[in-house]
Amino acid sequence: MPLRVIAQVMNIGDYTDVQHLANQVGDEVLREVIAHAQAGQFDQRSWAYWHYRLGLASVDQVPPLPLRRFA
Repeated sequence: MPLRVIAQVMNIGDYTDVQHLANQVGDEVLREVIAHAQAGQFDQRSWAYWHYRLGLASVDQVPPLPLRRFA
């Protein structure tokens, strides 16, 4: 499950981890991970960082974190 591993590095990796990841997979893959993120994969800080870093949100316009829904 490579996208799940990428999401984990995006969420808990340090600066060096994140730079290596971005260089290896590219921003399009990182955008794909954000677009399909599941509830609990990102904390608020990482969610906001990646939206800004990838040009997916402007200041104070970050979408809410994904929520777990029960039917």
